[in-house]
Amino acid sequence: MEYRTLDTLLPGQSAVVREVRLDGPMARRLKELGLVVGTRVRCLQKSPSGDPTAYWIRGAAVALRREDAGNVLVERRWD
Repeated sequence: MEYRTLDTLLPGQSAVVREVRLDGPMARRLKELGLVVGTRVRCLQKSPSGDPTAYWIRGAAVALRREDAGNVLVERRWD
């Protein structure tokens, strides 16, 4: 399996979370949003500067900074 980071997804692409490499308050925030291992995520839109990016996570649009999304490993889904 090829894993990559969440920030590499392009708008319209989906993936499944395989690992979250964050600690502290940000890890807790992502967990509260439902971004845990096994969660399906879809990239909705990148801002013109590329940061932040909007993702669809468990029925909600969530904006994440590239720095944080770069610490989430995902497995790309083609569907």
